[in-house]
Amino acid sequence: MASVPVLSGADPDCAVQITALTSIPTVVLDSHLNILQVSQSYLSLNNLAREDCNGVGIYDLVNAKGLVPGEASIRGTIDAVLATKNVSKRVNNDGADTANWTLRAVPIFQDNNLLYVQLEVQRTVGEHQWRQAISDQLDTNDTYRILVQTVKDYAIFMLDTEGNVKTWNAGAALLKGYAQDEIIGRHFSTFYGQDDKDAKKPAKELEIAVREGKVEDESWRYRKDGSRFWANVIITSVYRDGVHIGFSKVTRDLTERKAAESNVIAAYEEAAKLKSAFLANMSHEIRTPMHGMLSALSLMMDSPLTPDQRELGGIMEESGAVLLQVINDILDYSKLASGSFSVNSNIIRIPEIITSIVRNVQTTVKPGILFEATLDPNLPAAVRGDPLRFRQTVHNLVSNAAKFTESGSVKLHISLVDQDDNSYTIRTEVSDTGIGVPEASIGSLFTPFTQFDVSATKRYKGTGLGLSISKSLAELMGGAIGFHPNPLGQGSVFWFTVKVERVLESPKTTEINGLEKDLAIATIQPVVSPLEPLSVLTNIADGKRLLLTEDNLINRTVMLKLLNHFGFTNIDTASDGAEAVQLMKEAGVIYDLVLMDISMPVMDGIMATIEIRKAGLRVPIIAMTANALKGDVDKYLANGMNDYVSKPVNRQLLMEVLLKWLV
Repeated sequence: MASVPVLSGADPDCAVQITALTSIPTVVLDSHLNILQVSQSYLSLNNLAREDCNGVGIYDLVNAKGLVPGEASIRGTIDAVLATKNVSKRVNNDGADTANWTLRAVPIFQDNNLLYVQLEVQRTVGEHQWRQAISDQLDTNDTYRILVQTVKDYAIFMLDTEGNVKTWNAGAALLKGYAQDEIIGRHFSTFYGQDDKDAKKPAKELEIAVREGKVEDESWRYRKDGSRFWANVIITSVYRDGVHIGFSKVTRDLTERKAAESNVIAAYEEAAKLKSAFLANMSHEIRTPMHGMLSALSLMMDSPLTPDQRELGGIMEESGAVLLQVINDILDYSKLASGSFSVNSNIIRIPEIITSIVRNVQTTVKPGILFEATLDPNLPAAVRGDPLRFRQTVHNLVSNAAKFTESGSVKLHISLVDQDDNSYTIRTEVSDTGIGVPEASIGSLFTPFTQFDVSATKRYKGTGLGLSISKSLAELMGGAIGFHPNPLGQGSVFWFTVKVERVLESPKTTEINGLEKDLAIATIQPVVSPLEPLSVLTNIADGKRLLLTEDNLINRTVMLKLLNHFGFTNIDTASDGAEAVQLMKEAGVIYDLVLMDISMPVMDGIMATIEIRKAGLRVPIIAMTANALKGDVDKYLANGMNDYVSKPVNRQLLMEVLLKWLV
């Protein structure tokens, strides 16, 4: 390489090294415009090797390699330098590239003699890209500060490490009502209610923010004037160079959303109340005529009938039972869905319950089907739980199996699967050889109102609520429910578990009604004949005087006939509660028992009972009503009634209640 003249005092090797290493693409030319030195950045920009450049004329190199910017741009820049002897800079676009090129030429003269030309070449972006690059160079802290200070929809401010307010934006001033000079330096707990302060909520939120990075909360916050708003608050821990310097706090006013949510909840609760009221009214309106119909039908079936008449009467009884079950299912589902269904704690005698269920279900099992039930020998004789709900769940599964089984068998098995010092877990399993469950339907087995056959020609009727109700009851009793196909072939296996409490000193039972547990319960006969309660009732009826309070003429007529059938002849009637109270207070008649309807004109049954109790009369009063929602029985008992019989009145249950209070 040709020697490079250097001004006095300069180090030529140092000058060459600086030029070679500069980050700006640079070419040093001699007075003849041949290349003396080239920077690595220029080589990289144009994909050149150093040996391609040294000693070559700049114009020859540009033309030979087809470099951009081209000869015209470079020549124009250098000519301007030589003419003015001053630095020349120009920006142009040769059309070969979408980018602009900035050329800067620096002449070096000594005594008016040109020694060198330093040519710098830089590629720049277009106009809008250039403006964007300038914009990106703005100080980001200033930009953020401007943004935060002008936001009006959010309260955004900083806290120091102790929770004192350090900054305040326009949104915070609008939302909270404090001017900047009023709040800077005050602790952020100023915005919290007294209950939150007493619970040390502000301090706890800062602790969580430090521990987890941030904390989010929705609750009430307070303005300067004492008014409150529902706020969404996010507190984030802020660090600089690894040092905790404070917290950022962003607050949004969600009062309108909160009000909208409250309105939705209120509307839902009101709808739930209306639904409950509707169901109660529907239950009463349907059960009242059903009571008259089924009670009259029961009496008719006890009278002499021709075979055809008895067959038709049986069809009516069966249809009435189905209709009553539909009503009961809908009411049970409504109570479970609303969360108003609860379980009680009482003694469960499993053998007695199973015997009763078998006795009841036997009449619905199709001829030729084997129906058997077995109990685990280790099963305790008595436990504590809800006997009514346990019975209902077992009965639902057994009835379901019987309904869908045309041939083969239905088998019920109760076993003890787990126990500890305080409780037992009892499993009930019902297997059948019925139609089974399609694989596609297994996932929706316990979904309310689900029926596998919804065609107009379906054979099996029902609401599709039985399994859903059973699932809810099992879970209420601390257990679970499930299904799997019958492993022995056609059919299904449904099971559920319940968790029940131990009963102290409860011996193991090896017999049910005198029979071995592993014996098929299908062969068990009732211990008490259905005729025995009627016989006992008939024997005591002659000496008893009853008061029947019923506003519906048909129901009153039917109930009189039913009570006459039980042997009662000395019966007074009242068409409303006020008449019943008058009879008991003024007539001086002493009644052995009062059957009291609830929904009546003038005075309802509850008010009548209250008046009777105020008069000091302790006669047993039995509520007899079509109302069947949760809380009805508790309300009747709390107001002085002694017992409850629902409509349509089950003749057997009525006999048991009469015996309970008259014997």
